[in-house]
Amino acid sequence: MTNETRTAVVTGASAGLGLALAERLAADGWHLILTARGEARLKEAADRLGAAYLAGDLAYDPEHRERLIALADGRIDLLVNNASTLGELPLPTLADADLSRLPEVFELNMRAPLHLVQLALPALRERGGAVVNITSDAATGPYATWGVYGASKAALDQLSNVLAAEEPGVRVWAVDPGEMRTQMLADAVGEADAAEAGDPADAAAAIVRLIAARPESGRYEAKDFREGTGE
Repeated sequence: MTNETRTAVVTGASAGLGLALAERLAADGWHLILTARGEARLKEAADRLGAAYLAGDLAYDPEHRERLIALADGRIDLLVNNASTLGELPLPTLADADLSRLPEVFELNMRAPLHLVQLALPALRERGGAVVNITSDAATGPYATWGVYGASKAALDQLSNVLAAEEPGVRVWAVDPGEMRTQMLADAVGEADAAEAGDPADAAAAIVRLIAARPESGRYEAKDFREGTGE
């Protein structure tokens, strides 16, 4: 299969890691289908990258998810579930967490990715495709105030584990990109601390190297696929 025929669906693609991944995949010749909530920034990115796009709410609009996958017309080689939310801000301790805010976190961080996988699986099976679920070290580490977000990412990790066992013909990678200079991180820890984090472009380049290497399904850290790591 040539690069020109490969199609990737990328969520949360108007900023941060999602945009950086879209830029890197486009540079490698992938045809892209992008989504995010804000249409203006998404359209600008899609126009610049020659991508198809559909703005909308992944969390609460199942019809948007269906329309997004339908844009691929049965040709999906890669699904990148990158869109996510922190939920309540400032990040609360579990003792103080507003339980009414949990559904929004799990809807976007876990349920929407699973629905997109269900919709894309026929194409992914046929084309021997792959799924990248963007996870976090908060899914495995005991970081104070990150409990709700971390639990949603831990759920996504387990979905990835089971999907890999059930779909041996499809690669399923849960990828921890590491700490990055994104608005999400700034919202969580403040602009000053976020400015010290890594460049999303570096994480994107590492993830694209992982995709190209096509390792066995599993959980990976993007840093292990950076230039010079030997991967």
